[in-house]
Order: sequence, then C-alpha cells, then structure tokens
Amino acid sequence: MTPAEEPTGPKSLLAQRFRGFLPVVLDLESGGFNARTDALLEVSAVILDMDEDGRLFPVETHSFHLEPFEGANVEQSALDFIGIDLESPDRDAWPEEIALPELFRKIRSAIKKHSCTRAVMVAHNAHFDLGFINAAVERCGIKRNPFHPFSCFDTATLAGLAYGQTVLARACQVAGIAFDNSSAHSAEYDAEKTAELFCGIVNKWREMGGWPLPAVEESPADSDE
Repeated sequence: MTPAEEPTGPKSLLAQRFRGFLPVVLDLESGGFNARTDALLEVSAVILDMDEDGRLFPVETHSFHLEPFEGANVEQSALDFIGIDLESPDRDAWPEEIALPELFRKIRSAIKKHSCTRAVMVAHNAHFDLGFINAAVERCGIKRNPFHPFSCFDTATLAGLAYGQTVLARACQVAGIAFDNSSAHSAEYDAEKTAELFCGIVNKWREMGGWPLPAVEESPADSDE
C-alpha cells in the first residue's frame, strides 16, 4: 500500500461494507482473448457510492478509447463483433500509457474519499478484464495500480446465484434492468449495466437482512493482500 492509498480518516459505510475495499465496476473491449498479445481498445470504469441507509449506487463513469499498443494483435472478427472502426476520425483514442494512469488517478481519488485501502474490480466474467488490465499495467510500467492484483467480484457468478442467469443481458432482464442489445459491446454501456446489476444484487441482499452482519475479528492470516 502506498502512502496515498492509506486510509486518512474513519471508514465510510462503503469501506465498512467491503472490508476496506472500494468496488469499481469495469468493462473493456479488446482485439482478441489473449491479454498478453491482443490490443486493449476500450476501457470504462464506474465509480460507486453508498447512501446513509447502506444502498449502493453508481455515481460517475470514466471511459477511454485506446490505441492498440505497438505490435498488438487485433482480430478482425473481434472488431466486427464489438463494432469498432480503428480508422474512424471520431474515435479519439488515447495511448495506454496516458489513459490508464488518468483512469487510475480518478479511482484513487474515490479510494481516498471513502478511506479505503484499494479498489477491487467488479466485472462480468471479471478475471478476463482483470487479466487485460494487469497485462497493460505491466506493459506500460505503471507503478500505482489501484486494483487488487487477483481478488475481484464477478457479476456473472453473482447473477447466476441471484437470478439463475450468467449472460449480462439476460441477467439484467430478470433483474428488471433495461438492456438494449444494439448498444451492447461498448465498454461504457456494458460497464454501466454491470454497475446497475451489481448494485441491485448488493442492495437486494441488504433488504433480505444479509448486511450488516455481526462484527468478526480479523487475524493476520485472514489478509488476502
């Protein structure tokens, strides 16, 4: 933990809810499935907050189009699937080494606001997104990655438990969240829908009496950092 990430005040309700972690919802679009070789093309993160009654909700979205890194593989089938035209003059793409630190700065600001220790990624099939972010962090030599390196919240798993659906569009439908398939496969749209889904599941669990729970004393062996 760097000094900037150390809690600076009493824990917020949000920090208490997730053991000092700040859940940040993320989605990305890529030029393939291999985090080491395939381009990262879009990334979007949704910052969450919690009201005084313990209800979680999205507050802001930060999105970037990204230039493929030098030597990156980009599958045409991936571009066709997600509907990205790399040559579009309106794309306004950023280099990874500029966009990711800017995104991380905004996440660290939210971490500090809530007196959390670090962020934990929330994503649909989360280890896919986490793998791409970790690979980009290593590739760019970024020293201050706010995300936990291996822990994450996977909304595919959570939606399977809560709604019996693991596909994002179907889970949203069962949860009563409007989902436009023609807008899907945009990092920003999918991140915002994933945020709605995650907040809905967390809030439903609270309404069912699942939180707050009795305090449990934590020992050093319980740490996963």
